[in-house]
Amino acid sequence: MTPDFLLIALIVVATPGTGMIYTVAAGLTRGGRASLVAAFGCTLGILPHMIAAITGLAALLHASALLFDAVKYAGVAYLLWMAWQTWHDRGSLSLTGRGPQKTSFLQVTIEAVVINLLNPKLSIFFFAFLPQFISHDEPAVLARMLEMSGVFMAMTLVVFALYGLFAASVRDHVLSRPRVMQWMRRCFAAAFVALGAKLALTER
Repeated sequence: MTPDFLLIALIVVATPGTGMIYTVAAGLTRGGRASLVAAFGCTLGILPHMIAAITGLAALLHASALLFDAVKYAGVAYLLWMAWQTWHDRGSLSLTGRGPQKTSFLQVTIEAVVINLLNPKLSIFFFAFLPQFISHDEPAVLARMLEMSGVFMAMTLVVFALYGLFAASVRDHVLSRPRVMQWMRRCFAAAFVALGAKLALTER
């Protein structure tokens, strides 16, 4: 494992994106356990993209405009739905507890997985990113790609968990201030809309 790969992977993971925003939102609205569940779900959502990159499906996704757009716009629709849920204080990220309580962790996991699953750029990222760190004379290419993918997923889990736990640590300060709660809810809703718009404008 080269230092260059570890550094670049860490930068990619630590850069705020859809999964990180969702994990932070889960920490603020549901607490530390939910933030860990969200971090795990986001990490799990990377797995299909990793498999796609390793098996070559990412190349098909990159080559097919129709397939790419289908996944992309499904992701956009899902992010807009998340924005609507957050704006109206519904669902698993409800600040006032309107969301389902008994199934909240399961719902957080599912939503976190779907958020990353419906981002076609992740497959393209793995397809283009991993081979750069594999030498031409590498005797075990598949093993090396699996190793790097595993490290990337581990980094994602740890970094997202840290962000989420930090958000959870200030949760009480947020919940005790109604105006801050309203501001946070609107900010998260706007963030999901912005990320949806960014995804919609993404080209192969």
